[in-house]
Amino acid sequence: MKNILLPTDFSENSKNAIKYALDFFKDETCTFHILNTHKPSGYITADVLHSKPGSSVYESVLRDNKEQLATMVTFCESYSKNENHTFIPKIDFDDIVSAVKQIINKENIDLIIMGTKGATGAANIIFGSNTIKIIRNVQCALLVVPQDFKFEGVNNVLLSLHQQNDITKKSFQLFLNLVQLQQASIKLLNISENDTVDTLQQSYLTSIFKEVEVAQYTLKNISVPLAVSAFTQLIPVELHATIARHKSFIDRLVYGSNTSEINHNSRVPLLVLHE
Repeated sequence: MKNILLPTDFSENSKNAIKYALDFFKDETCTFHILNTHKPSGYITADVLHSKPGSSVYESVLRDNKEQLATMVTFCESYSKNENHTFIPKIDFDDIVSAVKQIINKENIDLIIMGTKGATGAANIIFGSNTIKIIRNVQCALLVVPQDFKFEGVNNVLLSLHQQNDITKKSFQLFLNLVQLQQASIKLLNISENDTVDTLQQSYLTSIFKEVEVAQYTLKNISVPLAVSAFTQLIPVELHATIARHKSFIDRLVYGSNTSEINHNSRVPLLVLHE
């Protein structure tokens, strides 16, 4: 793992996610790209686009964000004990999805790590709006850190797969790298919402995990959120990985459920992989 993107809005929530990232990769050589995006109102945008660096309009818009970003970098340099951690601040006057996509392509980003505020309000929202946008629109691995979650090591990692999920070699390798970095055990949960088991998927999983020790489990006739909730209450895990393929699945992942037990899923960091 070399290039990690850390979006920040300078909130305590995003700062906590950054601390988690630094702890997770405390012994690795990494470049952390700390990104703040700012999409101003129309007239300010026009002024900024047509003004030159050093002009009063340009500087007045950038000043606060630059200062806060510099403060965040200083904090990271102080918090990290690894001399092989490099921090690069970035400000982008664009929406977060466009800004993230540009940096991913330019900097060859391996992983995005960002925070989420947990379930809030009547709609029981699990993730913040920016996190939702990244999950839905950016094809890059995303590690979502719950509010106030502290890194204390990773012993067990849950990889939940539902019917018609295929994990690509690229996603598998990234997942495996993270697991091996923490010397964690893999708990593979196959979930079927009916009474059938995808034998082709089972065969594929057996082949892709053939050189890795994995404890496999299967749950049938149960929804994905409820299956994950039940499993994690029986077998504690410190990281949950899954593959976001269908929009309906992403919506369930994002908006959770009216059943309070299902929100247990948001209590540990979630690694969202893409096919």
